Amino acid sequence: MAFTTLIDAATLASHLDDPSYLIVDCRHTLADFSAGRRMYDEAHLPGAFFADVEHDLSGPKTGANGRHPLPDPQAFAAYLRALGAGPTTQIVAYDAGADMFAARLWFLCRWIGHEAVAVLDGGIGAWTAAGLPVTASPSAPRSPGTLQAAPHGDLVVDASYVLAHLGDGSTTIVDARGADRFAGQNETIDPVAGHIPGARNRPFKANFGDDLRFKPADELRAGFSAFGSPTSVIHQCGSGVSAAANLLAMELAGLSGARVYAGSWSEWIADPSRPVETGAPTNN
Repeated sequence: MAFTTLIDAATLASHLDDPSYLIVDCRHTLADFSAGRRMYDEAHLPGAFFADVEHDLSGPKTGANGRHPLPDPQAFAAYLRALGAGPTTQIVAYDAGADMFAARLWFLCRWIGHEAVAVLDGGIGAWTAAGLPVTASPSAPRSPGTLQAAPHGDLVVDASYVLAHLGDGSTTIVDARGADRFAGQNETIDPVAGHIPGARNRPFKANFGDDLRFKPADELRAGFSAFGSPTSVIHQCGSGVSAAANLLAMELAGLSGARVYAGSWSEWIADPSRPVETGAPTNN
């Protein structure tokens, strides 16, 4: 069977030697772009390959397309092929747990049409807590795969779409940033503080329990149901990364059909003609 949302540590451990599985380490920190690679070099899951969020999981920046633009879909497919991915490969992404970077790879795989992709629930923390092995040894290269990109254009929207539908009641913008940044307070990453007018706030960290795993589906469903029909929801964040964690949480909750504004806040504010709002959220 294919895993399309989450996979647990025990199940993944039983497939460590399975050539149909591809494991990708997505650990990263926005405060230090080299930290993920250092963590990988120190210890990673056996057989895992490293994904650089700034390069492998993002496209070139133009100054107007945000901090983590979508990569070219063909280039992203080529990256996965170089790791050995084929059309039926089960891809598993992991990060530190209760984070957004594995969800970014999950989202990108879904966007290019590869459904057999899952996030390791609880990340490497859940793996080591279960007494499972890690290694500092480089993973042996695989033969190139044959995966091809067939992008789902209906999974993403652009700034012009968001702007055209502001206030018309047809969409609900859900911002995955923390409540303070949403309100325009303590902004240390982007040059303009605030949020897209009319947006609602659902910090992506609200999807996780204290064990760094996703909360049960019924709890997630209760939180996201407040935003109305799933097909009206457009997720965004600072740069399109943590929005993917909210999209994944909705899938876990059985609320399919939401989309992502990939450029998100960092792209939105690159054009000063686009409206900005500040103030605390009215929802949790």
